Amino acid sequence: MTETLPVAATTEPTTTKPGYDPRLTNDDLAPLTEQKWGAYNIFAFWMSDVHSVGGYVTAGSLFMLGMSSWQVLVALLVGIGIVQLFCNLVAKPSQVTGVPYPVICRSVFGVKGANVPAVIRGLIAVAWYGIQTYLASAALNIVLLKLFSGLTPYADVQQYGFLGLSALGWFSFAVLWVVQAAVFWTGMESIRRFIDFCGPAVYVVMFVLAGYLIYRAGWGAIDLTLGDVKYTGFASVPVMLGAIALVVSYFSGPMLNFGDFSRYGKSFAAVKRGNLLGLPVNFLVFSLLVVITASLTVPVFGELITDPVSTVARIDTTFAIVLGALTFTIATIGINIVANFISPAFDFSNVSPQRISWRAGGMIAAVGSVLITPWNLYNSPEIIHYTLEVLGAFIGPLFGVLIAGHYLVAKQKVTVDDLFTMSTSGRYWFRNGYNPAAIVATAAGAVVAVIPVLWSDGPGMKATAQYSWFIGMAVGLVLYTVLAPRAARTSEDAETSAETS
Repeated sequence: MTETLPVAATTEPTTTKPGYDPRLTNDDLAPLTEQKWGAYNIFAFWMSDVHSVGGYVTAGSLFMLGMSSWQVLVALLVGIGIVQLFCNLVAKPSQVTGVPYPVICRSVFGVKGANVPAVIRGLIAVAWYGIQTYLASAALNIVLLKLFSGLTPYADVQQYGFLGLSALGWFSFAVLWVVQAAVFWTGMESIRRFIDFCGPAVYVVMFVLAGYLIYRAGWGAIDLTLGDVKYTGFASVPVMLGAIALVVSYFSGPMLNFGDFSRYGKSFAAVKRGNLLGLPVNFLVFSLLVVITASLTVPVFGELITDPVSTVARIDTTFAIVLGALTFTIATIGINIVANFISPAFDFSNVSPQRISWRAGGMIAAVGSVLITPWNLYNSPEIIHYTLEVLGAFIGPLFGVLIAGHYLVAKQKVTVDDLFTMSTSGRYWFRNGYNPAAIVATAAGAVVAVIPVLWSDGPGMKATAQYSWFIGMAVGLVLYTVLAPRAARTSEDAETSAETS
């Protein structure tokens, strides 16, 4: 008889039990024996996730939408508040059971069906892992060219290039690829220490950079609105809603697999405190620093610069350029590891636990990130549009189905042992290891969500596309809530019929 754990309970330290099926189990996927992360570790995770070149540009873009600064701040806080709420919902089952995202998905999608959300999330992470590594390598290029000007010809893809990337670009990309792989290979404890350092390090550089620009331009040059105010009154509401959707979409990836990290939390209360500090508090402070810094580039450099590495590169001091660019490079490595390395490591390991360990899964992602030549992917908006956004349309439905399954259908109860059994009597066997209701709800939600993304020229589709995550999430959640009880009754009737015959 297996034990059913309500989410309010405390997970007992466990190891891989003899009854666990090897096709579903390895030491990385099994319930944790210790959960040691406190609120600061979760806080640092979010700092690493936010404090990057991409986070800087995203936060700055909110202040360039033609709204007043107070409207932007309201949209920002509402959006990040939604992210905090959803992250708490995703965090709870994994923190209690001590299992990662793909394993907790077995409770909804089935012990085999969980590979559907795992592979989808893993593929998205691989693509973004390559792109983020490329962006970090571009920052490293600035440092190398500043220190060794003789390398300039090797930065020209026309003179020394291969597959669309210059020789210097290949060198920087390879260095960061190896560094990230080395940090990842040392394990989660080393990764925890690494991200504990990355986020605060960027804050130091950001405050110093802001202080330098204030010294050059004066306090009066600070402007919290990057551009003209075009929308006021009710006309600003659609723009504010779009900004809210942008914030949620930006965090949709790590939000979906946040269970990969919350499983290490010593308590759910600690995870919630970390989310509070790392999301609304941290993102608000970081965004204000971004807009202050960006606005001051106009009087100091004569133009608006929204890329922090480009801003640092305009400073006259070599030491400042090197320090700033290296810091943002390290920060980008931090977000890449937490958002785009750990997730596919668990996801791919879940596909074949005995053949693919957590480390092997991560290396599959790392190799895949090179094969897609991310610099070409990043420089081709159409390819990004029809690959990442199409795959991204599945994130909303996956989230909706998981939340509906755990909170509305299962009422926050998880039978831990049944997550690791192929027995037909197991709670999560459903139908041949798959839950048809979850698969149908995910597919339907994805189809509905992807229509405005692909049919961008249709009437109102361009405006609707920015809400694709919410649309897919809502469709997946509602449809699964309706289908799950019916599917369960159908399965029970089929079993009863089989037994009587």
